[in-house]
Amino acid sequence: MSYGVRVKNDDRRLRRLVVGDVTWRWTVRQRVGRTYGLTLALFPEGTQRRLVFVFRPGPDRVVSNTYFDAGALMRLPDRSYLNLFEPGTVRRLLDAATSTLDPFGSEPVTEVDGWPYFDAVVDSAGA
Repeated sequence: MSYGVRVKNDDRRLRRLVVGDVTWRWTVRQRVGRTYGLTLALFPEGTQRRLVFVFRPGPDRVVSNTYFDAGALMRLPDRSYLNLFEPGTVRRLLDAATSTLDPFGSEPVTEVDGWPYFDAVVDSAGA
């Protein structure tokens, strides 16, 4: 018998997000082991590029491990919350990142710590 939360098959699918004339594909994955955390990967169609947000647990930072909703992120002690499976969240994170990064740059994979972008999204929504 298996205990724990079952992951629906559609939770692993590649989703679609259109921003202006760019169509992005995105997916959320859980990392296990020493590098435990959640990743949000975005792929602009027509390129070999990838923008990856990495969210690892830390002081005052919580990532979903079946206690919260799948894809949930929480900042303590103010309990600010985002869910990586919500397209609006993905769009806001993408907008925050592309204001400082070039996802079409020379590197095939741009991997960033997602928490500063979480803070930017949550803090701008509260303002």
